[in-house]
Amino acid sequence: MSQFFQIHPDNPQSRLIKQAVEILRSGGIAIYPTDSSYAIGCAMGNKSGLERIRRLRQLDDKHNFTLICRDLSQLGLFAKVETAAFRLLKAHVPGPYTFILNATREVPRILLHPKRRTIGLRVPAQPIAQALVAELGEPLLSVSLILPGESLPMSDPYEMRAQLERQVDLIIDGGYGGLEASTVISLVDEHPEVLRVGCGDPAPFLESA
Repeated sequence: MSQFFQIHPDNPQSRLIKQAVEILRSGGIAIYPTDSSYAIGCAMGNKSGLERIRRLRQLDDKHNFTLICRDLSQLGLFAKVETAAFRLLKAHVPGPYTFILNATREVPRILLHPKRRTIGLRVPAQPIAQALVAELGEPLLSVSLILPGESLPMSDPYEMRAQLERQVDLIIDGGYGGLEASTVISLVDEHPEVLRVGCGDPAPFLESA
């Protein structure tokens, strides 16, 4: 049976954030809000957590997970960022975007794209997500909370509790979530490429292409 924490979406209670991070550090998987939709995540080195999330979402081993980072400097530990990409990141981080970048050696091999050494990274503006990664001290390994057979992310924490409380260790209720995933931008090559349009405005990256 999972824990169910009601955390204020704008002023997260530090006591509950600390308890949530203890669950993550002890190998748990958690549902939490981002500035796009709710996500499900675990600590970066949690291989069994990764497999549990794959089973819950029915994902194959080619599906890319995203590293949720605290800020641009933490993102820079896990991705190779060229000058032009850095300018774009600085202008749009934090925000509802996932950026595909070439990975550094800090990224565990099981998280890399099987053919290219790339990784998806996000810095969400949502205070709960920010507080979690700040307290954890490392990125959260995450995917959007979209159940098998569904096209939209789950948005109601009480519905999540009813359906998933036996499959996850923690559900964070931060209010109703969005129904769109993040916008995905590839910054691997010289020109940005919009791979998926979500709730982040893709226009600045189309102009830069």
